[in-house]
Amino acid sequence: MKRSLVNRKFIRQIGIASDHAGFDLKNYVKKKLAEKGYKVIDFGDIKLEPSDDYPDYVIPMVLSVASKKLNKGIAICGSGVGACIAANKVKGVRACLINEKFSAKQGVEDDDMNVICLGARVITHAKALKLVTIFLDAEFSSKARHKRRIAKVKELEKN
Repeated sequence: MKRSLVNRKFIRQIGIASDHAGFDLKNYVKKKLAEKGYKVIDFGDIKLEPSDDYPDYVIPMVLSVASKKLNKGIAICGSGVGACIAANKVKGVRACLINEKFSAKQGVEDDDMNVICLGARVITHAKALKLVTIFLDAEFSSKARHKRRIAKVKELEKN
């Protein structure tokens, strides 16, 4: 299934957020994606602040994903774990900590993952960019079995 022109423009606008531990990686990824033509909306932190907290930046970003103002987001902290936990507390967000290529693609194709979480202290800048690129290029398959599974997850969010 090919994306329509509207969807291609939509997907080119993505959110990114990090705390102090992910600050350098966030700026690197943001710069590289801008060079590829993406409009990257930076939810912060906008300056290196050693005492900041990832939820203060990740939550506003994923709320924009959940409300469909953006369809994909990138959340970064030291390990990626905290950002992932925070992101998944928001209804409509399907976030995963990704450290390898298979899951970056499969997470979108099968599970409609809409937020990739990265650990700035555990992967290189180059690897992070590769994983983000795979994530952004992947499309949900819309196969019945995957839709059924996602519906079951959405049902959990009602409780």
